[in-house]
Amino acid sequence: MPSGDCSASVSRRFWRGYPRRVEHPFAEPPPPGATTTVAPGIQWLRMPLPFALDHVNLWLIEDGSGHALVDTGFGDHATRKLWDAHASTTLRERPITSIVVTHFHPDHLGNAAWLAKRHGASIAMTEAEYATSRAVHAQTAGHALADVAAFFRAHGVDEAHVREIEQRGNRYRAAVPELPTHYRRLAPNATLTLGGDAWRLIAGHGHSPEHAALHCAARSVLISGDMLLPRISTNVSVHAHAPTADSLGRFLDSLTAFAALPDDTLVLPSHGLPFRGIAERIAQLRSHHEARLGEILAATTSEGVSAAQIVPVLFRRELDVQQRFFAIGEAIAHLNHLVAKGRLARTVDATGRIRFVPAANGAA
Repeated sequence: MPSGDCSASVSRRFWRGYPRRVEHPFAEPPPPGATTTVAPGIQWLRMPLPFALDHVNLWLIEDGSGHALVDTGFGDHATRKLWDAHASTTLRERPITSIVVTHFHPDHLGNAAWLAKRHGASIAMTEAEYATSRAVHAQTAGHALADVAAFFRAHGVDEAHVREIEQRGNRYRAAVPELPTHYRRLAPNATLTLGGDAWRLIAGHGHSPEHAALHCAARSVLISGDMLLPRISTNVSVHAHAPTADSLGRFLDSLTAFAALPDDTLVLPSHGLPFRGIAERIAQLRSHHEARLGEILAATTSEGVSAAQIVPVLFRRELDVQQRFFAIGEAIAHLNHLVAKGRLARTVDATGRIRFVPAANGAA
């Protein structure tokens, strides 16, 4: 979901360093099978994705005689073909010796087990991300397609859309063919030594359970994963296993740790181009979500609204089945946040259908 420009009324902290806007030091991504050096000892790879968001950025950090890799790409033939090309060029002198996975989504974890076996590399990720990957892969309670379908129906999603989701089957398992059988646990605020420098883990929430971004003060570099993206806003969704979660509140709270970083930090995101201007980008994201919350309140009548009715309020374009899946989750996240703030109340009728009403008209 694209974020709007930050209005002049948005309060900003006292500016230190540069820039005062989002700047992109690299105009183009590396071509397929090639890399771009973004900082001493750090290379940028880009891998394809088979949907509208058509790429993911991966990062190689020179680490002793090998490379530490941050994220691994979608576990499909197209991506593995590019990894084969890199094996004889980029990785010929320095193989992958360790892998850090920012979070469990397929474009980040998809090839972790495959690459680890191929290179004899270790895998590190947070405990919540590892556990969630196994739950989604195995379709355990709360993560199964039947649970997702029931959740969507309760929020007013039409039956045709629900059937489309059901007919897709376990797409996660297709994109993550094999899970790591073991891993090194990363804890919030833990420090990794990569390339001789300390990288501090900054935990993020809302987009995924325990997302791991990595900040290196010595290099003034942040590998932000999906927590900070330069042009689109991170998807923040609510899922069937935690139906009343305030995912948006957790995401907005997580931004505070990133806002404390120096503004000249080079941000290496999972999608889009590297950028500088953390403070401005966070201000834009906060303004964007505040505007969307205002639009939802304006669209909520005394009779209330379902999450499905809010989707076209937030997304004013045609959505494919993949985008609709994320859109309903994001609509619920915004509605749940308004409930948490006491602006709306959640009601459930005798059939289990959920609606959101002005707080004075219902019990939260």
